[in-house]
Amino acid sequence: MADSGRILDSLSTSVLIVDAHRSLLYLNVSAETLFGVSRNQVRGRPLAELLEDSAVLDEVIDRAATTSRPFSRRELALRPIYGDSELIVDCTVAPYEESGAPGAVLIEISDATQHQRITRETALLTQIGGSRLMIRQLAHEIKNPLGGLRGAAQLLARQLDDASMREYTTVIISEADRLVTLVDTLLGPGHLPRKELINIHELLQHVGHLLAADAPPGVVIDRDYDPSLPPLHLDRNLIIQAMLNLGRNAMQAMAPVVNQNDGRGGRLVLRTRALTNVNIGARRHRLVASVQFEDNGPGVPEQLRDTLFYPLVTGRADGTGLGLAVAQDLVSRHDGLIEFASRPGQTIFTILLPFHVADTGQAS
Repeated sequence: MADSGRILDSLSTSVLIVDAHRSLLYLNVSAETLFGVSRNQVRGRPLAELLEDSAVLDEVIDRAATTSRPFSRRELALRPIYGDSELIVDCTVAPYEESGAPGAVLIEISDATQHQRITRETALLTQIGGSRLMIRQLAHEIKNPLGGLRGAAQLLARQLDDASMREYTTVIISEADRLVTLVDTLLGPGHLPRKELINIHELLQHVGHLLAADAPPGVVIDRDYDPSLPPLHLDRNLIIQAMLNLGRNAMQAMAPVVNQNDGRGGRLVLRTRALTNVNIGARRHRLVASVQFEDNGPGVPEQLRDTLFYPLVTGRADGTGLGLAVAQDLVSRHDGLIEFASRPGQTIFTILLPFHVADTGQAS
């Protein structure tokens, strides 16, 4: 095992060896890094102690062990117990006879998390472009007839002597105005961002106070800030609006948790971090500000995840489907992006805002 161990340690992919009872016999250096644990710490312990839920990996191991042939699965979701984020991996399991343990298998894992993230971000950026084009075309088709409809209702109201009849024209005018406001909201600001150097925590504190004022009983707002974040050049009003949309969306998502009598209540965490070497679309940034809104609601419904940032897409009966679409558009005007990760009990929306030359004095 010594010679093969040196070879396995030189690999960039993660390799684990488990016996027939799913006990860990070996981890290479890449696996130690991936799972955030040393081999000495877990040698001889069950594989299940590395993962919050090992069922998906156990299924692949069972298939390989039963057939005595290698078996592969792509894009498995694993959540290491010693890590702080979910991993998306490609996995191959093969019988391993050199271990001296009958029924042992070798598990080779390639981390596909970054690749999937880039793919998702590219899809999100494509959504933004497609949404803007669709919205502008839709706005043109809607606003023109609405103007004529409103004008005709005003003229008709002047010809009516019966006040009860004028109530109907008032309804027509008010509904036309409401639709115009809706279209204007979809279009977003008609001007370029008016950027100034701002501490992101100042904006986040303001948003936190507004959210706290509207929070239902049982909801707690926690803050987890990275004080080392330098100021960014932002449009104050646009970023505040984007943050409010995410925060209010989280509040609404936590309603089922708040209504339960299990003592947990709702919890919203406002978190900031500095990230290095982050890709947003096709561009790589040396430094990016991460602003997260984490809630303990039921999670984003599976059927909405691929279209969540499209306008008019909502999972609530009383929702407009504009909050997330508008927030994504406002952040994109700062060359940023909003992404999300969701599972029952934890949903995190992350605003990524790149630092530019003017923010840090260095090239991004």
